[in-house]
Amino acid sequence: MSNLLQAIRGMSDILPADTVRWRQLEKDIIGVLSAYGYDEIRMPIVEASSVFHRSIGDTTDIVQKEMYSFDDRNGDSLTLRPEGTAGCVRAVLQHRLLHQLPQRLWYMGPMFRHERPQRGRQRQFHQIGVEVFGAEGPDIDAELILMTARMWQALGLRNLRLEVNSLGTAAARANYRAVLSDYFRAHEEDLDADSQSRLTRNPLRILDSKNPEMAALIAAAPSLSDHLDTESREHFDALLEILSDSGIDAVVNPRLVRGLDYYSRTVFEWITTELGAQGTVCAGGRYDGLVELMGGKPVTGVGFAMGLERLLELRSAQGVEAAPPAPECYLLATSDSLNRHVIVLGETLRQQFPDWSIVSHIGGGSLKSRLKKADRSGAALALIVGEDEYANQSATVKSLRNDTAQVTCSLTELNATLERLLD
Repeated sequence: MSNLLQAIRGMSDILPADTVRWRQLEKDIIGVLSAYGYDEIRMPIVEASSVFHRSIGDTTDIVQKEMYSFDDRNGDSLTLRPEGTAGCVRAVLQHRLLHQLPQRLWYMGPMFRHERPQRGRQRQFHQIGVEVFGAEGPDIDAELILMTARMWQALGLRNLRLEVNSLGTAAARANYRAVLSDYFRAHEEDLDADSQSRLTRNPLRILDSKNPEMAALIAAAPSLSDHLDTESREHFDALLEILSDSGIDAVVNPRLVRGLDYYSRTVFEWITTELGAQGTVCAGGRYDGLVELMGGKPVTGVGFAMGLERLLELRSAQGVEAAPPAPECYLLATSDSLNRHVIVLGETLRQQFPDWSIVSHIGGGSLKSRLKKADRSGAALALIVGEDEYANQSATVKSLRNDTAQVTCSLTELNATLERLLD
């Protein structure tokens, strides 16, 4: 058996060949967030376990089965964050950010859940999350959905379906839960094991079941839309009007729910059919009761989260690939004795061209092997310093991407020569 150390199952390395795709994805999404006036917040990866017990709930699968929790040396129970909203609420309460409303925030980073690794689902995964506090109307719900639609444009993604629903108020949902519980209890023998467990804990979660044998039973269940309060219905209708006016097609899915009591009114998901069973690429909604649940004064909240691995996989499936940026110039000396002069020249060029990528050769080798490395770097130009060039205070510039003849010029003319050849 090999003694080679391995990454933990479900926690993958992201290698240099892939990081360019990650950086481009993050840049495109952050660009849209900035254009809408959202501010970044960075929370710790580790939180007190109580943050998630209070927010997510002790009866959920996440808390019962999936959290990475441990006791530190002081005996405090800590948890690697399984999602971002709870930590964000904790942060805005701790630092009194809710004294100035509204707050439009976003964050990005790894999350952790101990579940079976599979396609599109890792134990360490990465999310970008958005949270807005102190905005009550349907306009902010619409803004988040419109912003995600603009992200799909920026990412070059297509064929994403928007599904929306309203959960109503806590009181309306409690009445519906009782009706739904009665319905499923009358068909308890037709429920699978997970749904029988959910029937006791939270019957709304049965509507999330992906078991095809229960599809007909779920389709015939009472609809939440028939139990909405008047104010929530008006809120939802106004949201649909804004989306329609903005050219966004939304499918009203009465089976789209959230299992926790602090969720209210709008919920939405963006779904693709190109990633198999893991089709949701973005999920969001209102959680107007969460801030109060976590110890703050009642403040409305709404947000969404999207998994970066899933977006990258969808980008790849649709043929949207980010090409690695090629350096403008590769610097090399013809012998090791001239390396120090090339290093100094490289720093001078980086000072003159701060937006360029300039790679200096390392590792020795013959001139032929050095030129091969220059070519493999993808650089547009190779800048060569040999004994003659050093003696004459000059450099030779060789194009690596076309048949332009190489040019030897004085160092005083070098900047203009490089700009001309790269134009």
